[in-house]
Amino acid sequence: MSRYWSPIVNQLSPYVPGEQPRLDNLTKLNTNENPYAPSPRVIEAINGAVNEGLRLYPDPTSISLRQTVADYYGLTAEQVFVGNGSDEVLAHAFFAFFQQSRPLLFPDITYSFYPVYCRLYGIDYRTIPLDDAFAIALDPYTQVNGGIIFPNPNAPTGCLLSLERIEWLLQRNRDSVVVIDEAYIDFGGDSALTLVDLYPNLLVTQTLSKSRALAGLRIGLAMGNEALIEGLVRVKDSFNSYPIDRIAAVAATASFADEDYFSKVCRQIIESREQLSADLKRLGFEVLPSAANFLFVHHPRRDAVEIAAKLREQGVIVRHFRQPRIDGYLRITVGTPQQSGRLIEVLETLRLPN
Repeated sequence: MSRYWSPIVNQLSPYVPGEQPRLDNLTKLNTNENPYAPSPRVIEAINGAVNEGLRLYPDPTSISLRQTVADYYGLTAEQVFVGNGSDEVLAHAFFAFFQQSRPLLFPDITYSFYPVYCRLYGIDYRTIPLDDAFAIALDPYTQVNGGIIFPNPNAPTGCLLSLERIEWLLQRNRDSVVVIDEAYIDFGGDSALTLVDLYPNLLVTQTLSKSRALAGLRIGLAMGNEALIEGLVRVKDSFNSYPIDRIAAVAATASFADEDYFSKVCRQIIESREQLSADLKRLGFEVLPSAANFLFVHHPRRDAVEIAAKLREQGVIVRHFRQPRIDGYLRITVGTPQQSGRLIEVLETLRLPN
């Protein structure tokens, strides 16, 4: 705390990202990074972009990348917004749409950046409890609100809402913005992007960090009605007109051009997820159904903190959340078959009761 801070800074509880430990021979399964390399086309594009052009500012509109994304999803460039990771895109959305007299609604167990943004921007919010199966129950979201946001699949649970259920909500909520945060949608769900032309209050956000293995470049997307995108652009240009650098732009564009590689990696992760789920169940874990690149698991007869600590001693890192209702759960990123095998190998040495 400093006497030089603005008053609001003293009240902030910042988001705590997943640990990035510097340990040798680490099996890192705690931050939902893609275990596979980016497309070879991405590496080639990055190498080609490292030239004298780096002395120039990038295009502030990122039009080439936006057009690439628009063509990929069957949209127009005016329906696409890009930012420095989906966290920045979400921050701009909170500022642009959710500073209302009525509360923003989101789940009680969800992406923990949401309440951080609310405190930063002075947004009134109300959390809606997940049901007993840790799924998002939509009926409470039909109450009067100043906006709705949730991930699909949800994080950290991995549970998926069907596209039909999302449209059910949109049909009953036309007076405020609904943001569907699709960071993990490529691992098993149907994107709500097919609904953006039908519902002008729908904004869909995505990231290239997970399924496209570009977490190190920080590229996020938002797609929706042109009026919503214009609102985001106004906020961006009041904050940072150049969020996407030249290297990130060409890398992202190249990623969308290599559909075969993208599809192959997603299939491999989905297959590994299902195998890991079966192996964990064999060891006595309860595993929530996941449509993401991670599993949310609970062992009914062993403490989650103890399991995480024992794994860490053997160089395997998973994530534990000290939060009511889920403090007995671990979130485990789906790695390569070799990484998952190492996790299971260590768990077997703990002799967990079935």
